[in-house]
Amino acid sequence: MKNLALVFVSVLISLSTFAQKSDIVDIAVGSKDHTTLVAAVKAAGLVETLKSAGPFTVFAPTNAAFDKLPAGTVATLVKPENKATLTAILTYHVVAGKFSATDVVAAIKAGNGTATLTTVQGGKLKASLKGSSVILTDEKGGTSTVIVADLNATNGVIHVIDTVVLPK
Repeated sequence: MKNLALVFVSVLISLSTFAQKSDIVDIAVGSKDHTTLVAAVKAAGLVETLKSAGPFTVFAPTNAAFDKLPAGTVATLVKPENKATLTAILTYHVVAGKFSATDVVAAIKAGNGTATLTTVQGGKLKASLKGSSVILTDEKGGTSTVIVADLNATNGVIHVIDTVVLPK
């Protein structure tokens, strides 16, 4: 168990070091847990945007998060005729500005338990705490937990989430 913990810490340190020298897209491309997100970002034509100066805060769903969607959803969304819907969903995971986990928690505390984040898509995400975990609630009432925070990039920060959040 101790060796597993050391490996996990080593991976986090490696990701963190890589992240500090890379932009948001490069970090996602370098993660085996974000291949679905990368494919979706490419299909939506958002690579250039997410490589720009930003800064951005990205709540990045893992492959397992996308797997929670109904069967066939991702395959349907990446079709060219669904680009607008895919873009809306992806930009709902992005907030303009760089908000570290400390910033998000401070906003939650300042908001008496809830912080409202306006996404690039124009929708709202509600952030709250459950124990020490940041929970995002989307406009449909779905929730997602931040499972890895503060992957700092040259143009913002990534927080990894366990469920895809969806706009109205």
